Amino acid sequence: QVQLVESGGDLVQPGGSLRLSCAASGSILSIYAMGWYRQAPGKQRELVAAITSDGTTNSADSVKGRFTISRDNAKNTMYLQMNRLKPEDTGVYYCNAVVITTEKKYLDIWGQGTLVTVSS
Repeated sequence: QVQLVESGGDLVQPGGSLRLSCAASGSILSIYAMGWYRQAPGKQRELVAAITSDGTTNSADSVKGRFTISRDNAKNTMYLQMNRLKPEDTGVYYCNAVVITTEKKYLDIWGQGTLVTVSS
């Protein structure tokens, strides 16, 4: 059993900052790739940023220069530092991970989501 737990979502004013965390736990041998997705009201879920086990990252054009993704492999935890937040960043942020379990199975798993609201 492997699970992802997000935290850090909150209400913040435009121009503010938040840091999201995603902690993976369970029967984990290794984590290949992790990513943050978000879903705004009435819209489809979209990729915000992703990071591989060797630290290679990519991010959506809409967040480049404002959001930074990182991970601590020793803690099986991923972070998303969000600066200069805009109202259009509002949504539920989901953590995703491709995990190799101790039983050598590949799992593509999702967290339950954390709500980020950017509003004055």
